[in-house]
Amino acid sequence: MKEILLIDDDLSLAKLLEAYFQKFGFRLTHAAKPSEAIKHLSERPFDAIILDVMLPEKDGFKVAQELRKSITTPIIMLTARGDVHDRIVGLEMGADDYLPKPFEPRELVARLQSLMRRSTPVSASILHKSGALVLDEKTFSATLHDEPLELTTTEFELLLLFVKHEGKTLSREFIMQNTKGIQWESYDRTIDVMVSKLRAKLHDDAKNPKYLKTIWGRGYAFVGYYDK
Repeated sequence: MKEILLIDDDLSLAKLLEAYFQKFGFRLTHAAKPSEAIKHLSERPFDAIILDVMLPEKDGFKVAQELRKSITTPIIMLTARGDVHDRIVGLEMGADDYLPKPFEPRELVARLQSLMRRSTPVSASILHKSGALVLDEKTFSATLHDEPLELTTTEFELLLLFVKHEGKTLSREFIMQNTKGIQWESYDRTIDVMVSKLRAKLHDDAKNPKYLKTIWGRGYAFVGYYDK
């Protein structure tokens, strides 16, 4: 069974999801506050984390940021309906996807299944290289100058898309159509946020890019960088 950790102080939601998830081969562990979640994570690994924004002790954004310092487990954040700010901040803090409350449990299951498929290694190594940057689809990992890059599932998928289309300008519409999981919305800044996060992890400069170049009015291009 897939192990799912829910961090949410809504006990009724936890009970509902615990029963519902069993139909899909998910076993739910519930933590009503962040300190309980940390204890569970220290005891065993989980396949995915569902994280609410509104929590006792500290908010979900801070929790996501802290978790990303030590784990790459896929994280879905539960946000207020229609709150674009929550979605953007959640992605900035390391979430892979978001789902507004209230939601249909079946949609949450679908999001979890998608995230876990994307984070499951393939049977054989498939390496993609661009200069000192190497991406491995088997392990869902990346290195830059032989140093590991700590990428979330969504960050890895987006970077892989860019590398596979090196030198080509990718529109936001193309990115939305060719990535899975996050329900990109063209009217908000989610894609821009993810590109900004990738730039930071690649130590790239938007004004003098080595990797990701903004093509104004069109989208982004992975230009590739080769040290001389």
